[in-house]
Amino acid sequence: MIYFDNSATTKPYAEVLDSFFKISNDFFGNPSSLHGLGSQSEKLLSQARIQMANLLNVKPGEIIFTSGGTESNNFAIKGAAFMYKKRGNHLITSSVEHPSVSKAMEQLEELGFEVTYLPVDKNGKVQVEDVERAIRKDTILISVMHVNNEVGTVQPIREVGKLLEKYPNILFHVDAVQGIGKMDLPLKDFGVDMCSISAHKFHGLKGTGALFVREGVGLTPLLSGGEQERNMRSGTENVAGAVAMAKALRMTMEKKEKGIEKMKNVQRGLIDDFGEMEGIIVHTQIESASPHIVNFSVPGIKSEVFIHALEQEHIFVSTTSACSSKKKSPSKTLLAMGVPEPIADSSIRISLSYENTEEEAAAVLNAIKRVVNKLRKVMN
Repeated sequence: MIYFDNSATTKPYAEVLDSFFKISNDFFGNPSSLHGLGSQSEKLLSQARIQMANLLNVKPGEIIFTSGGTESNNFAIKGAAFMYKKRGNHLITSSVEHPSVSKAMEQLEELGFEVTYLPVDKNGKVQVEDVERAIRKDTILISVMHVNNEVGTVQPIREVGKLLEKYPNILFHVDAVQGIGKMDLPLKDFGVDMCSISAHKFHGLKGTGALFVREGVGLTPLLSGGEQERNMRSGTENVAGAVAMAKALRMTMEKKEKGIEKMKNVQRGLIDDFGEMEGIIVHTQIESASPHIVNFSVPGIKSEVFIHALEQEHIFVSTTSACSSKKKSPSKTLLAMGVPEPIADSSIRISLSYENTEEEAAAVLNAIKRVVNKLRKVMN
């Protein structure tokens, strides 16, 4: 089996699974309980928060544990909108965001907020000039993803953060779910106020994530109850998940330098070889993309047909984002980039981890050639 769908989810590190089991088995107390078992759990949760903060170079009190990227994005966007609605009701985002951002924006529009959806260029990149033109007196939040989950384009987070130095009343949220472990994102240096991450994208477990909330930023809680997570996110904390996530992030950061170089080599080889294959259109521009994604189309062949044909070769890739793949609709990112719908409808996403090799890439390329030839013969 060759697994090239790491943008959808990564395989958990064995050590992460071990830590989750040990904490779940040996330290199962509720962190809010007053007895010794509760105190042990509370201490482990605190240690996980400190470790996460150190790895992200922020303060422990700025880390809020969540259930993953979707909750983190919804909490940041809706929580900020509700908290600062007296300041204004205008929000800005891009036209290529993950559904957990775009759908949250749509819900806010139904509640009377106004949202500007920024266009992107042919590479899927937001232009800082468009961001500035969209800013109004009543703008309270800008949300732009770090790395596009479909084509891998890296957005100009540093430049947007620099721009917003002139607009201190506008909060800046970044969905960094796809970027952690692949691209640097110094939160404080880039002027980020809130940042979403999800553990299962860096070999942690599904159902665990975090939201960085800069000190001084207020959010209206979406979940009411026991006032956990500094009264911002009620619900009994997932101690084992938090500990496992901190371990996954630490291990990922330790492997980062060599891992990124390895992914770059695999990505470069794939894109070069696709460029020599007849009828293949590559959408990922290596100069402006994260090293772990390659998006391409095989015009005339439906992406879901191609996916299942590769699966018969024991190769696993995907179409759009995992959250949208079952809708059988063209990639909204490619459409926003100006790609014609028939070509967007045949797009395939390969996404890598540190574990993938050039040998695997060579095997995948050979399988793609076989599958393309086979499907074209059937179609003709």
